[in-house]
Amino acid sequence: MQALIDTTFAAVETASLDLAPRRFGRVVACDGGLIEVSGLGVPIGSICTIAQGASTEHRAETIGFRNGHTMMMMLGDTVLLRPGAVVRPEGRPGMLSVGTEYLGRAVDGSGEPIDGGGPIMATTNWPAGGYRVGALDRSRVTQVFDSGIRSLNALTTFGIGQRIGIMAGSGVGKSVLMDMIVDGAQADAIVVGLIGERAREVSDFVTRHMAGERAASTAIVAVPADHAANLRLRGAMLATSIAEHLRSQGKRVLLILDSLTRVAHAAREIGILLGEPGAARGYPPSALATITKLIERAGNSEESGGAITGVYTVLADGDDQNDPVVDTARAILDGHIVLSREIAQRGQYPAVDVGASLSRVMNDIVSAEHAVAARRFRALSSTYEANRDLVMMGAYRQGADPLLDEAIALHPRMCQFLSQGFSESVDLATAFAQMTELVGSDA
Repeated sequence: MQALIDTTFAAVETASLDLAPRRFGRVVACDGGLIEVSGLGVPIGSICTIAQGASTEHRAETIGFRNGHTMMMMLGDTVLLRPGAVVRPEGRPGMLSVGTEYLGRAVDGSGEPIDGGGPIMATTNWPAGGYRVGALDRSRVTQVFDSGIRSLNALTTFGIGQRIGIMAGSGVGKSVLMDMIVDGAQADAIVVGLIGERAREVSDFVTRHMAGERAASTAIVAVPADHAANLRLRGAMLATSIAEHLRSQGKRVLLILDSLTRVAHAAREIGILLGEPGAARGYPPSALATITKLIERAGNSEESGGAITGVYTVLADGDDQNDPVVDTARAILDGHIVLSREIAQRGQYPAVDVGASLSRVMNDIVSAEHAVAARRFRALSSTYEANRDLVMMGAYRQGADPLLDEAIALHPRMCQFLSQGFSESVDLATAFAQMTELVGSDA
């Protein structure tokens, strides 16, 4: 406690005193979560406070302008908001506080602690949208990232600085797979953004991962589903900004964002409030552009030597793998893991659909023997799945297809290979050895 007090006083001593006159505006209209303010011209991205008497205060973010009025979106509920309320700007527009102070802590989308600890005394400012760099600053992916999951290490090997999507419908195991990656991953720091998820899931995740040795190198930004859309979006930007700042210090960071679809939903709400037309199944162009910008901020940095390995969960609404968010993410990511509901219903976890999953950098980072064995495993798995109904009905005559005969013989062992317990971790070398022993390495 004394250390916290000393740190707080030190921060107050070094803070500059702003004696400039404070501008203010007044609320003139409120439509849902959209507020119109007159008399206050502030940049987009500014955070403002709305005074409600002596004890009540709301916060809102500037998202646009219209007819001489500033358009704002509440960071909370509009309950008790009244016309004529005084609105004052605060902080630096478009900037977020980042730093190593977030490691070992769990915060909300505004950077306020939710773990019961003291305030986050981070003083480094970082643009919410990140620093834009040239394409050549994103150096190639050349080193293997060990995820600790046998099927992923063997068949869709990740690389340090790669951006990977975990795509599935609801309740198929995205969050469980994400948990397993966090437990088994080797990284200097881990930043987790839980955006738009269940509050119960946030509580469980914080309890599991903010204890033990990994806690000191883990930062969690959690914004549950019942929070305002712009706060969910700010949470995703804060998690990404923290990871970018750590990368600028040369660290190898694992960034987990669960889920990218909820970020797109938040951007859609904001776009529709501003009157932007829905183009792709109700998603305005700005919503899909938002997730593209987030993903592009991860990767290797040529300048600092650091890296952000990004793992993004993507909810396929209605199990539709051609959903606009899924399709947009798949096109920009460096690889995707598809989880199948049908496979999950057979009791196989993680329910990885081997044929539909892909790592675009795998051939550049694994040995030729590993690549050949993985292709052979894929061929056997895809052949069996394509003929599964015939085999189950007994309509297939053994000997008609040698590859299918081999796939049928190996199928039980292949299913066992793809399955893994929640608390089990299998490194890359072990996964390769087990795969080679199972299917051999001959083409």
